[in-house]
Amino acid sequence: MNAPLVEMINISKRFGSVQALEDVALRVDPAEVVGLVGDNAAGKSTLMKVLSGVHPPTSGEIRFEGQPANVTSPHDARDLGIEMVYQDFALAGNLSIKANIFLGREPTRRAWGVVVIDEAKMSEEATLILKNLKIDFADVDALVDTLSGGQQQAVAIARALAFQPKLVIMDEPTANLSAAAIAEVRRLIQELKAQGIAVIIISHRLEDIFEVGDRVYVLKRGHIVGEKLIHETSIDDVVEMIVVGHGERYG
Repeated sequence: MNAPLVEMINISKRFGSVQALEDVALRVDPAEVVGLVGDNAAGKSTLMKVLSGVHPPTSGEIRFEGQPANVTSPHDARDLGIEMVYQDFALAGNLSIKANIFLGREPTRRAWGVVVIDEAKMSEEATLILKNLKIDFADVDALVDTLSGGQQQAVAIARALAFQPKLVIMDEPTANLSAAAIAEVRRLIQELKAQGIAVIIISHRLEDIFEVGDRVYVLKRGHIVGEKLIHETSIDDVVEMIVVGHGERYG
């Protein structure tokens, strides 16, 4: 049996006197789409910030491709192949699509002995990344501020793909988007899966999880209170787990 891509084992996180996570276990297999759901303050974002290196765990272990992983910073996570797409996209609106995709790691060349950004190579590579995602932008030099919310989400996903990830974490990827944009984001998630990339989706929209997901975890007050394969459960069952919570029916 192949090792999981990611295992989070007995992860706890404390902020002062606040216990944000307690003995949380989570697994993601290669090319699997996993939903992470629960009420506000359930611990979803904290758990993913532990996995992406933003917050070191107070205790517990992270394993990646079967090996212990020391994830103490976002750089450590990126080196493993973990990328996070935040709810606000974290894009620079006054820069172009291609500049956002390569922000901080722009391809360069030498001109008259000076290192400059290789605009032609950046255009070519950005176009290829977007093509691989089946995203069609007329002009990769267009400013991100001119794009719709759904298009900006596509750019954020393309930027994550530029780092050749094995796992992409998405925080509320369809929040505040139109129906057409939501359908496009779902398509992009399925495209990532088809390319062998695993995805974790933090979402309040259970419809998204059930449309594209393989498995779902339910968090409540820092504990996992349920884990189900999508084809073996229903939205009503997941809602009941969210409401009933740890220590009761699913304790």
